[in-house]
Amino acid sequence: MPLAPAAPAPWPEALAGTSAIAVLEQALGRGRLSHSLLLTGDDIDLLRAVAEALADRLLNPPATAPERRRALADHPDCFHLRPAGKMRQIGAEPTRELIGKVQVSASAGGHKVGILHECDRMNVPAANIFLKTLEEPPAHTTLLLLTTRPHALLPTIRSRCQLFRFSAPGLSTPVDGWSAWLEDYRAWLALLHGGAAKTAPADALFRLYGLVARFGVLLENATDTLWAEQKKKLPDDLTDDEQEAIETGLSKGLRDRLFADIERATSTFAREVLVTPEAASGARAFAETVKHLEHSAGLLRVNFNDASALELFLLKTLRAWTRK
Repeated sequence: MPLAPAAPAPWPEALAGTSAIAVLEQALGRGRLSHSLLLTGDDIDLLRAVAEALADRLLNPPATAPERRRALADHPDCFHLRPAGKMRQIGAEPTRELIGKVQVSASAGGHKVGILHECDRMNVPAANIFLKTLEEPPAHTTLLLLTTRPHALLPTIRSRCQLFRFSAPGLSTPVDGWSAWLEDYRAWLALLHGGAAKTAPADALFRLYGLVARFGVLLENATDTLWAEQKKKLPDDLTDDEQEAIETGLSKGLRDRLFADIERATSTFAREVLVTPEAASGARAFAETVKHLEHSAGLLRVNFNDASALELFLLKTLRAWTRK
């Protein structure tokens, strides 16, 4: 049985000194932590790291003798519920299995922890089953619900959890070649702002499809790299469906971060060029650009093809500038 490190698992470095971590530490110290915590934010990996650090402190409290400490990955009182399959759903049966595990007495100590990864992926039957557990929470158990989309949860589930939001400004998107892509995207916007949508439409269109093609390659390569690293950290007992869901979620999370970077690049460029009265005529086109980007990002949430969503956004942007 692997022993846990002498010190508890560290909180994510990006959250050091934040008020959310301070509140958690205080609640842990006083033994006043809620039985159900909803951990939200923009980065699911960050939420997972918070959940693991919190679970380690609950299952290996400071008074635990060194020989009784257990690594979280091998702890018999730490349970996980994850989406499964390409549709990345959490179904009723796996939810019942988790509930059954947390309702029995702890095996190694006085506490149990259930971690629900991407809990917004629970289908309706699963959510209703889980809601009953929140209404009558098992003793000596903490449930950690992780989601980047809290409003996709049943309001009755949200209302029964203590909410913590974790934001880590400055998180970089780990994609080789992405900075160069954003520079070329900004150059394309400058081209449109300079009137190329009307004077050189073929050039603007050619660059547009170049951006689309490169985006697909960058996303695929980055997903493959991150998945290879992620697999090394996964528990050995995951099913193929759970692994498939994690890989799909990894790709979707990365893609969402790329689109967020595109939104920031668009807003930054607009602020830089719309500072003079002469440039005011482009304000409407930039407003339409942001609206089209939000629409395309929304399509991604209903499993629209990545490249098609980007292509649709860029084509609508090009059209907006032809009417400038």
